[in-house]
Amino acid sequence: MSDARVPILMYHAVATDPNEATRALSVTPEAFAEQMAVLADRGRTPVTTAELASCWRSGRTLPERPVLITFDDGYEGVHRHALPALAKHGFPATLFVSTGWLRGPYDTGGGLDTMLDWDQVRELAAAGVEIGGHSHSHPQLDQVSEATLRFELIHCKEILSDQLGAVPTSFAYPYGYSSRRVRQAVRETGYAQALAVGNGLARRAQGPYALRRVTVRRGTGIEEFEQVVEGRAIARTFARDRALTKGYAVVRRTRQARRLVSRTGG
Repeated sequence: MSDARVPILMYHAVATDPNEATRALSVTPEAFAEQMAVLADRGRTPVTTAELASCWRSGRTLPERPVLITFDDGYEGVHRHALPALAKHGFPATLFVSTGWLRGPYDTGGGLDTMLDWDQVRELAAAGVEIGGHSHSHPQLDQVSEATLRFELIHCKEILSDQLGAVPTSFAYPYGYSSRRVRQAVRETGYAQALAVGNGLARRAQGPYALRRVTVRRGTGIEEFEQVVEGRAIARTFARDRALTKGYAVVRRTRQARRLVSRTGG
């Protein structure tokens, strides 16, 4: 199983009536419940991010037909709607939170919709959801200064450790963006593994700091979901996403080069 291709599902908001900022990347509670039922019916075995990475790092055998269920940012519907569906099947999951977006003492006001509070995050953790880091204020980490990068990673980790009484070991890059510099900083901060996006299946060969995920969104129908979970038609399903990603990457590299020139006075 060392060369297994594992679907890592990336969710964001689970909401009946999300706002416009989160609508496209949200799923309805009914759709999420149906998708979890599909995983159960197909004999999938959900694991956490830490469990997957640990197996690949140690060479231990993964469970039969593994899958990861992950959530980014920290929307309130993960507790309200997703948790009951997960609990129904006894499924673990991983939630990556931006600590400055959660309601409570560290709230920067940047959250895009109704966010979790810390009591809810603790309840999720107690129910078997691994809590990972997703930075503090959700910036594009490959575009920020070294000082800001380190602050975003360390502050997030320290807040999670303080609030949950456990040091997070998994990280997800905001927007999926990383670079060699960012991945090195994530490793040096003490995270043992990190997830990107990439819209492809995860493989051990990707390395523990660049594991790919597939996006589940409001427009994902149940047939498409089943295909993605089984690793079929991935390239066709996400062809538009990849084209947009490549185009935006050029724009971002240009912006980064301009900033570098302005800093050096060139």
